[in-house]
Amino acid sequence: MKFARISRLLGRSFAVLAAVVSLQGNCMLAAAQAGTYHVEQTWKLGGDGGWDYLKVDEAAHLLYITRGARVMVVDLQSGKVLGEITGLQGTHGVAFDSAGKLGYISDGGAGMVRVFDRATRQVVNSVPVGKNPDAILYEPTKKYVFAFNGRSNDASVIDTSSNQVIATIPLSGKPEFAQTDGKGTVFVNIEDKNDLVRIDAATLKVTATWPLAPCESPSGLAIDPAKRRLFSVCDGKKMAITDADSGKVVATPEIGDGPDAAGFDSQRALAFSSNGEGTLTIVHQDSADSYSVLQTVPTKRGARTMALDPSTGKVYLVTADFGPKPTPTADNPRPRPAILPGTFSVIVVSP
Repeated sequence: MKFARISRLLGRSFAVLAAVVSLQGNCMLAAAQAGTYHVEQTWKLGGDGGWDYLKVDEAAHLLYITRGARVMVVDLQSGKVLGEITGLQGTHGVAFDSAGKLGYISDGGAGMVRVFDRATRQVVNSVPVGKNPDAILYEPTKKYVFAFNGRSNDASVIDTSSNQVIATIPLSGKPEFAQTDGKGTVFVNIEDKNDLVRIDAATLKVTATWPLAPCESPSGLAIDPAKRRLFSVCDGKKMAITDADSGKVVATPEIGDGPDAAGFDSQRALAFSSNGEGTLTIVHQDSADSYSVLQTVPTKRGARTMALDPSTGKVYLVTADFGPKPTPTADNPRPRPAILPGTFSVIVVSP
């Protein structure tokens, strides 16, 4: 009997050990498979002017790129420009309705949100909002568009059934990027206060303001709706990962320098930070509160904004070639180098 008991105990111990080894092996295999990102293609699109945010239309396989007085529309399968939305003044972001018919552009230079037909790429309405609308999103439960105004420190809420502003929500500082959980809650980074603000889309009220320390100057924001985590990319090479319910910062993995955009791939449990230094940081979600830097992909200097295509896992970044940096002056202490004509490009990073 004693020998039989020992045999049974040993058998159970080996079974537990085998399960642990198998689980660790599966985790390592998943991480190894995820950590194979590389620059697959570079599409040289050219055209004058700078750029801001990008947006993927997953169903239509299109990439929208805001470029000052216009928005470029690029075919994701061929890498060719299909057309442009023109007649704008100073564009920042693009949002889409859930019906697949209309899009919304934050035209900061005009203080407008431009409504366009996604089939014809024609502007069909212009809605006056606050000063310099920047980040923009569509909230599906109420069918509202939120335009976050960088110079008036507020958010304009547009009812898409009437294309009228129905509320203006005061914010504590300069809003940067925003996200929605798809269930009636909106989140936005406050860049100059190092805060994250939560908004109830039903009441159109701010319901929480959370400090993001040690995050400074938060810009890009991504969300994992399932695990309720938010990803703010910050100066100082930090990504602040926040519990979307409590506001607690649960992790601060290191990223590259000069980030401006973020993304989260729920299928692969990966968070992304596009960095102006010329890298794409890929952070693996080991668990809801545990994160590790999986890979740093070299891209190109200036590629600090990005868009993720969830269906393919591909990341799209934009940049160009630059001339020498001008000498700082009293009027312009931080001058930007000139963009060399015809060098604007899309960088495609693939898993």
